Amino acid sequence: MESIDHGQTAAVDVRARVEEAFRLEYGRVVASVLRMVRDIDTAEEIAQEAFGQALDHWPVSGMPDRPGAWLLTTARRRALDHLRRARRAGAHAPALQHHAALHTIDESPDAMDPEAISDDRLRLIFICCHPGLPEESRVALTLRLVGGLTTAEIARAFLLPEPTIAQRLVRAKRTIRDRELSYELPERADLSERLPAVLAVVYLIFNEGYAAHGGDALVRHDLCQEAIRLGRTLAELMPSEPEVLGLLALMELQSSRSATRTDPDGNLVLLADQDRSRWDQAQIARGLAVLDRAGLMADAGRYQIQAAIAACHARAVSWETTDWPAIVIHYRALAEVAPSPVVDLNRAVAIGLAEGPEAGLAALDAIDTTALRGYHLLPSARADFLRRLGRRREAAVEYHRALAVADNARERAFLAGRLAACEAEAGNGSDEPWSPTSQG
Repeated sequence: MESIDHGQTAAVDVRARVEEAFRLEYGRVVASVLRMVRDIDTAEEIAQEAFGQALDHWPVSGMPDRPGAWLLTTARRRALDHLRRARRAGAHAPALQHHAALHTIDESPDAMDPEAISDDRLRLIFICCHPGLPEESRVALTLRLVGGLTTAEIARAFLLPEPTIAQRLVRAKRTIRDRELSYELPERADLSERLPAVLAVVYLIFNEGYAAHGGDALVRHDLCQEAIRLGRTLAELMPSEPEVLGLLALMELQSSRSATRTDPDGNLVLLADQDRSRWDQAQIARGLAVLDRAGLMADAGRYQIQAAIAACHARAVSWETTDWPAIVIHYRALAEVAPSPVVDLNRAVAIGLAEGPEAGLAALDAIDTTALRGYHLLPSARADFLRRLGRRREAAVEYHRALAVADNARERAFLAGRLAACEAEAGNGSDEPWSPTSQG
């Protein structure tokens, strides 16, 4: 019985290792196979067969020293078999034109060229984020092909029905096929042109994890880590692109305080109230180092500037020592390179924290709020400034407005608590010290 239990334990351990390898290597394997077969569905099918073969062989032969190389070699061999079968069947798949060249490939694990693998992975990221695809399809395809998430996992991540995500994936693949979108890495000029779409998709994934729009959880750590992993991949493949480094630095610095953004019950904890001793110092060090690598701020893009703002928070030993004037300057620079109503709102909040609530309200009144009517942080910011000025009844009205448009359950609970406190203070005339609006 002991030997049976030991065997079962070993089998479970191997399966766990295969699942870990699946998440880490799936994008690399699909990318390498896709270059050969030129069809996403076929590439995915072959990759899954390779992982299935690992489940069959590794419990018997043991874990290979280089699981990634083993999986790549196995998948590439299966891709060659697929091409040979297609040729014998007289198929006219686009991939067949590459068949002669593929015969020259050395299939041994030692022959896996890291530079070629990197090109494959970069190619896959740019395919997933092709500007010809709708944004929601880019996100789903990136998580599926590069991140290795299942359709069900992507659906859970964005709180959407699984059929909705499945349809997005099918439409994205059909668009790539029907429009014959290139599987090749774009020329340098086109690469730079497409890069903003790639970075926007990765940051969208991160933001959905860092401040979930709906559901019961404020922070989705799985999505944050997936986005950071994608960012690190991009930084490895494009180590001299300042905005790639800026995005990675931004995500590392923001994620460093994820564990303190909620209390043990999952309720929102404002940045001012967070226990900074619990911030992840290793992530902060990585983020600051990557930001330094990104170079001078004189010509910085949107992600470098946002990373510089996050760095101001990371360097401050307390809320009181935060360099708000510097943050205001950074937001002004951000408004120049990436103007948006949300940037204007954040700059107004920073002005209020640097110069006082009257200045903050004036800055809020000066921005065009048309596009922010459904954004709960606008009335929430006004409410907090009004509270600080002792205008409790006006603040309560703004909290009501914020509650009416907030979707996340944790944020709604926080706003309801603030509203109740504000109404109580208005009733008894007390003047409780203000708590800032920044939500970490």
